[in-house]
Amino acid sequence: MTPAATDLLDVEADLSPEELGTRDAVREFVDRRIRPNIARWYADAVFPQEIVPELAELGLLGMHLRGHGCAGRTAVQYGIAMQELEAGDSGLRTFVSVQGSLAMSAIAEHGSEEQKRRWLPGMAAGEIIGCFGLTEPTAGSDPSTMATTAVRDGDEWVIDGAKRWIGLASIAHVAVIWAQAADESGQERVRGFLVPTDTPGFTATPIEPKLSMRASVQCDIALEGVRLPADALLPENPGLRGPFSCLNEARYGIVWGVLGAARDSFDAALAYSQQRIQFDKPLAAYQLSQAKLVNMALEIQKGQLLALRLGRLKDEGRLENHMISVGKLNNCRIAVDVCREARTMLGGNGVTLEHSPLRHADNLESVRTYEGTDEVHTLILGRHLTGHSAFR
Repeated sequence: MTPAATDLLDVEADLSPEELGTRDAVREFVDRRIRPNIARWYADAVFPQEIVPELAELGLLGMHLRGHGCAGRTAVQYGIAMQELEAGDSGLRTFVSVQGSLAMSAIAEHGSEEQKRRWLPGMAAGEIIGCFGLTEPTAGSDPSTMATTAVRDGDEWVIDGAKRWIGLASIAHVAVIWAQAADESGQERVRGFLVPTDTPGFTATPIEPKLSMRASVQCDIALEGVRLPADALLPENPGLRGPFSCLNEARYGIVWGVLGAARDSFDAALAYSQQRIQFDKPLAAYQLSQAKLVNMALEIQKGQLLALRLGRLKDEGRLENHMISVGKLNNCRIAVDVCREARTMLGGNGVTLEHSPLRHADNLESVRTYEGTDEVHTLILGRHLTGHSAFR
């Protein structure tokens, strides 16, 4: 395939044949199945569930996990796939992220062998959809204040509480729900539970209307006396380390994904500037237009180098949590700026769904917020640099 116009330093030359194969396969899928339809899906606020089996066939669901039907691809391959998907739309990349990096990772990392065998093969095949219930109406950036509780009642757990902004919840078959639960000593700790969504007392309601992520599903969840068997508990890694490890998987994918939205917006602006004639010559022939294109390309290229560096570190087992914050903060920030700048080059036409930059920019307002806001990642890095926590 033709190298990206933004690849000023020939970064793609450093990708392996397998990595290039992943890029080409996902890019072909996006060109064939997403681009012709995304404006309609976005306008109608529809998540196209019919593409889920195709995403599974490409091996994208839990693709970084090994065993139980998962593809076992490298971190760089996973990142490349997220970048290509988000060049189509952030909402569709979010589906893969929630399914694989959050719900499936929670089961793979913290579940029992029986739980893994029960859920992971069907999730990898796209036959079972999962969601990840951590955020609450009053507990977003500080999940330690969550109010959802799980109380042991004989051989059962009873969960009560509420979750908000939970991707896929209304179409999911199983929810990973995090709740405050008392351990054997009576001390409360955050624990994860696998909740089939047809369990009495579980209700998921899509949040509408939205100005962002319209081709995706985000929900409120109500949990009212939800009774579960004892083996619904994820047995490994109690405490906030459990959900945070999953969030880091999702944050890593975002580092790559947002570059796809930025690159697609750049490509749209570049093509438009070559075709749009003003004052007897194309927009691309003007200095101000070229300055905008150059600045966008430089930021995307720098973001690409950062993403690839993090991917290589992750594959080597050397990626640290603060490094993920570097990538999430930096690449979300530049991606939003690039998409907005690209829109300016389209003039009034840029506010229509015929062109992608404003759609991408609107989506990225959500992406820069979930899995840690700019402020949260800034404070994570501030703590790393100074040794002082400024969260409280």
